[in-house]
Amino acid sequence: MATYTYETIPQRPGEEPVRFEVRQSMLEDALTKHPQTGVPVKRVITGGLGIMGLAKGGGPAAAPAGGGHRHGAGCGFR
Repeated sequence: MATYTYETIPQRPGEEPVRFEVRQSMLEDALTKHPQTGVPVKRVITGGLGIMGLAKGGGPAAAPAGGGHRHGAGCGFR
């Protein structure tokens, strides 16, 4: 089961969208209406998990010249 983020689609000028999360199977269709209120909704794309590739030879990609690395300070990648 995955957790998806949805937000309501405002129906009147000045109405703010409301975000909520729903646990669904990846095989289920995206919701089109809020499950409790019936208000139209859309799925929101949010951050996710990325997969880091390996450099040729099977090891992690080399750090750039001059020290440090491309992931930023404090990321934990070595």
